[in-house]
Amino acid sequence: MCLPHAGGSASFFNQWGPRLPARTELWAVQYPGREDRIDDPPAAQVVSLAAEIAEEAAGLTGLPTILFGHSFGALVAYEVARLLEHRYHRPVAGLVVSGRRPPMDPAEGSVHVRTDDGLVDELERLGGPGAAVLGDPVLRSVFLPAVRSDYRLSESYRHRAGSALSCPVLALIGREDPEVDARQAAGWAQCTTGPFELDSLPGGHFYLIEHQADVLSRLARIGEPL
Repeated sequence: MCLPHAGGSASFFNQWGPRLPARTELWAVQYPGREDRIDDPPAAQVVSLAAEIAEEAAGLTGLPTILFGHSFGALVAYEVARLLEHRYHRPVAGLVVSGRRPPMDPAEGSVHVRTDDGLVDELERLGGPGAAVLGDPVLRSVFLPAVRSDYRLSESYRHRAGSALSCPVLALIGREDPEVDARQAAGWAQCTTGPFELDSLPGGHFYLIEHQADVLSRLARIGEPL
């Protein structure tokens, strides 16, 4: 189950499913306010967004579930994993958190209150997909509200104390990512009593686009001893 970055949509993972092992079924989460959910109101908080996703996930088949989240999606995936384990008593086969500091290290900031130009500047700084087309005022009016909402959720999030996860956690980062380095990403180990591993790949915040094959190869090995 894949959860996209701030402003991202389920279609970001369109190419992933066919490239995963045949035994794997990929589900991509569509946040409100984009694509086929363009008219849905944005979530009020990360925890409420995670609750909506966890409720759906808990109703799926009893097959082992691996959660993958990139950037903002890593934060949401973590909260979904907590709900699945502690509220629904559904074991999580693995949590993969990409390009994100651990939840105890808040991403405080004011990106969500910047002007549209300032918001686009931030997307371009991180090399986000689709940032180049946002010079078009029409496209901005369609896509920026979802980006702004996700940044608001991310920057207002505060970690709540509670039981640690028990599932394996894998943290993935780009070695040149300005948002998180290996020392910071190592803090994800505190989120679980299960195995933890940290991997890095060349590239910046969106390293997983250029190195998609490496990421998918690593995901295909989830479940093997870390």
